[in-house]
Amino acid sequence: MSDVISSPTCFPPVETDPGNLFTVSPIADPVVVPICPEEPRTTTARVIHVINGEHYSGAERVQDGLALTLPRYGFDVHFVCLKPGRFAKSRRAQRAPVENLPMRHRWDVTVASQIAALAERTSAVLLHAHTPRSAIVTAIAARKCHVPWLYHAHSPTLRDSSNWVKNFLVAMMEWWAVRQADHIIAVAESLKRYWKRWGISADKISVVHNGVPSWPTLPKRAHPGGTWTIGTVALFRPRKGIEILLRSLQQLRRENISVRLLAVGPFETRKYEYRVKNLTARLGLEDVVSWVGFTPQVDALLAKMDLFVLPSLFGEGLPMVVLEAMALGVPVVASRVEGVPEVIRDGQEGLCVTPGSVAALTQAMREVISGRVSWQSLREQAYRRQRRCFSLESMGRATADVYRYVLRQTSQHRRS
Repeated sequence: MSDVISSPTCFPPVETDPGNLFTVSPIADPVVVPICPEEPRTTTARVIHVINGEHYSGAERVQDGLALTLPRYGFDVHFVCLKPGRFAKSRRAQRAPVENLPMRHRWDVTVASQIAALAERTSAVLLHAHTPRSAIVTAIAARKCHVPWLYHAHSPTLRDSSNWVKNFLVAMMEWWAVRQADHIIAVAESLKRYWKRWGISADKISVVHNGVPSWPTLPKRAHPGGTWTIGTVALFRPRKGIEILLRSLQQLRRENISVRLLAVGPFETRKYEYRVKNLTARLGLEDVVSWVGFTPQVDALLAKMDLFVLPSLFGEGLPMVVLEAMALGVPVVASRVEGVPEVIRDGQEGLCVTPGSVAALTQAMREVISGRVSWQSLREQAYRRQRRCFSLESMGRATADVYRYVLRQTSQHRRS
């Protein structure tokens, strides 16, 4: 795991020992995986991860994290990017090979033959798909090369955007593919329930919570004074609810509460960027909002935030940025959507609010800023919960357990 230990850009320079940033004690993790004995780890097996690769956001950071941790549990990762983009350059797991096999359009399945050939050439034991697009081609590739495959459900496709017709069409194609998968990894219990409603048997679904690197000690921070820096991180698109956060900031400033916003991440489209920035101007917030844009070094900016806010309206699985904020001891205010309440217990590690409610979001931020809810207590409990339950190691270990289970089941089926 020298990939992890030697990475110099994973965290900002705060008061801790940089040589031990990724040291995590053995823990009992709340992951739901089939029980099977540990396999010897003296050799590694190849797993091909079929991804989009266009962005480097939440799901891509999961994929990157798995490539960093799975080798210590006996599995090497080889990436196939169907929409080559930011992932290849931004990832930390630079030792994992990347094969760019771009699809000409969403329904272009001709690359399935190339994936099957790659699996045979590299002696891959598993194919691992991460998106509806990749599930379709992986289902076809698996049939061609006779290699088992599994699907990683990162978010509910039916609630991916406000375009319900598009959501439904993509979800139907995803369902067609996923029914053929040997197993499903869901990042949250809410996603396991989602797939059970689609008719997938519960014994074919394992819940493996996302994980992020853990700090060995809680980074030291002085209690915020004067102007509070509110932060958010996203691939900004309508379902992320940035408009709700902007209106909440306007309300706080009307109450003479000094706040500024640090918004990290790219916009999905130029049209949406124009719309949001126009709203920012109309609300009189241009001087207090910093639009940072895309950066792979999210942690350095999270460390500058006094309060992290996730105002999503819908469509979240188990948000990586929430876990990353918790790892740094940044208190979280987040919408009560999908998998978020599985991470943030309201009033303990952060505050959960009704999605889409300016009043609820404003009140939650007000309570932390005013001290009615202890900022220090929230950060301490968030840090402990991430380290105990949502570490990079727990995610890698549990995913490897699922791999071994699928391989054992496949072997038994072939012998019978």
